[in-house]
Amino acid sequence: MHEDKILVLDFGSQYTQLIARRVRESKVYSEIYPFNASYTKIERFAPKGIILSGSPASIYDKRSPKPDKRILSMGIPVLGICYGMQFFAHIFGGKVAKAKDREYGKAELHVDDARDLFKHIPKKSIAWMSHGDKIKTIPSGFKMLAHTDNAPIAAMASRDRKYYALQFHPEVVHTEKGLKILQNFLYAICGCRPTWKMSSFIDWSVDSIRKETANKKVICGLSGGVDSSVVALLLHKAIGDKLTCIFVDNGLLRKGEAEKVVDTFKCHFHMKLQHINASPDFLKRLKGVTDPEAKRKIIGNTFIDVFEKVSSRIKGVEFLAQGTLYPDVIESVSFKGPSATIKSHHNVGGLPDVMKLKLIEPLRELFKDEVRLLGKALDLPDEICQRHPFPGPGLAVRCIGEITKKRLTILRKADAIVLEEIKKARLYRKIWQAFAVLLPVKSVGVMGDERTYENVVAVRAVHSLDGMTADWVKIPSSVLGRISNRIINEIKGINRVVYDISSKPPSTIEWE
Repeated sequence: MHEDKILVLDFGSQYTQLIARRVRESKVYSEIYPFNASYTKIERFAPKGIILSGSPASIYDKRSPKPDKRILSMGIPVLGICYGMQFFAHIFGGKVAKAKDREYGKAELHVDDARDLFKHIPKKSIAWMSHGDKIKTIPSGFKMLAHTDNAPIAAMASRDRKYYALQFHPEVVHTEKGLKILQNFLYAICGCRPTWKMSSFIDWSVDSIRKETANKKVICGLSGGVDSSVVALLLHKAIGDKLTCIFVDNGLLRKGEAEKVVDTFKCHFHMKLQHINASPDFLKRLKGVTDPEAKRKIIGNTFIDVFEKVSSRIKGVEFLAQGTLYPDVIESVSFKGPSATIKSHHNVGGLPDVMKLKLIEPLRELFKDEVRLLGKALDLPDEICQRHPFPGPGLAVRCIGEITKKRLTILRKADAIVLEEIKKARLYRKIWQAFAVLLPVKSVGVMGDERTYENVVAVRAVHSLDGMTADWVKIPSSVLGRISNRIINEIKGINRVVYDISSKPPSTIEWE
């Protein structure tokens, strides 16, 4: 599939996924393996270059993570970043020691050798440092390429052996010329060509899906979110009517969302779609439940029951399609060493265990931003393709307290106003997520000279790259004012609107 590939070995850095994403942004295919991946597996992958990530560990610790040394004898370029640089020093006789002052944040980088890795990089630029150790003595056969005031060896190379190393992080946006440095490694040093693009991925995927399914029937749970929508379109392109999509309307969707899903996939794309209105079942089981985890479990179990019941009526199904993404695949691998398992890979509500179907995961090599690019290439409407993330349990985790039809109606209307005003202000594409939350408290108000005692709605909007951390958005007060006025004036049952100014951490993005 991919002729020119780069392998990223993960030693536990918080930036490892970012390295792989930057490589792919440069139109070169990359994958992440744990640092202790077998040499046979690495050899089989046949990369044109290897990048060693950073790590929270120190190379001189007894249990510090180390890769198979045979990767250094493959005859391909290797770039060590931060901890990866210290690995080179350790292996080739340099001296690594704890720095007197931990260097974290921006530092002025001075380039001393502007060839290959630093070609077309200014003599002075800003680089992002994050390390407590530094190289005291340069290892045998290496030459210093750059320095900072606190790190006399900020970059080094052994050109004849194709080894390069950086003390700073070129993958983060704070390093001004970081992407260019990485591209110098990819293009000039590794000889990679920028051929990784969505059109070639579509062609390869369509062919792969046809071979894997061998003319058998496939079902796909369609939620209307980006991932499941793109999976459905890719499969439809590959196998047409052999695919049946099942859209379970749980009654916890946003205003007009169910109608939009049916219109887009059944009417516009002419796909086989079974629309199941299971709202009464979900609301019945959620009656009186206020605990967030209990809500999630009830919703997940109810979805499985409905999905299994509907799919059992479709004869001859052998495959279940899922929108598993590459971060899910990476995170489900338990790395022995500094990077612990973050979470077990979660498939659609445990369906494969229940249904005994073969899994097909067409997006398992892609990051979220690449899925959006793929959706665009497949003509998925922007309204779905650029949609803000929406939780699996839907409005149930934004309706704090008991879930009732009346409370959901109030929340749905408020949420629609938030999104309408943000879109009018042309802020939607600049914000990671924006939504309304219905609180289980009431407050006193005055409307039409009369005392009211009504519901409170919180508005939440955050900036984020991946949902792992988030900062609250400073929405202009004029926009917040319009949101508040409309919600209070247009929705019976709300007399107060508050704005959530908490970041993650310590808060989470969702309230439940």
